[in-house]
Amino acid sequence: MKRVFVNEKWCLGCHLCEYNCAFANSGLDNMAKALKDKKIYPRIRIEGDENINYAVSCRHCTDPMCVKSCITGALSINDGVITINQEKCVGCLTCILVCPYGCISQNENSVAQKCELCLKNSSGEPACVKGCPNNAIVYEER
Repeated sequence: MKRVFVNEKWCLGCHLCEYNCAFANSGLDNMAKALKDKKIYPRIRIEGDENINYAVSCRHCTDPMCVKSCITGALSINDGVITINQEKCVGCLTCILVCPYGCISQNENSVAQKCELCLKNSSGEPACVKGCPNNAIVYEER
């Protein structure tokens, strides 16, 4: 299965992946309007310091603790991709607590959100990958 991988040596820390992710998942068709009018809720996050930057994104674990801990069954595995049914999520956020990578966050409705590889809103490649100016983020099988 293809996954998102980051080469931290190439990451500039520009946060464009975050903006592209937030826009792709906003449901709007104008990036400037989406980012101006709404607080952004990216499903990928850049962390680092003056020496290194790296993107934190869901790793789509083969034995995911988040799915096991979900009290409502909102998290599930579909063809290797861990997805969240926003209608089932009650916002207990247990999944955030158990994720060993810190890849799950809250959205504007206080329910869980995470990278779903842009399967619902993309043309085959995640928005963070398309928007990375240095090609530090790739979508491939390893």
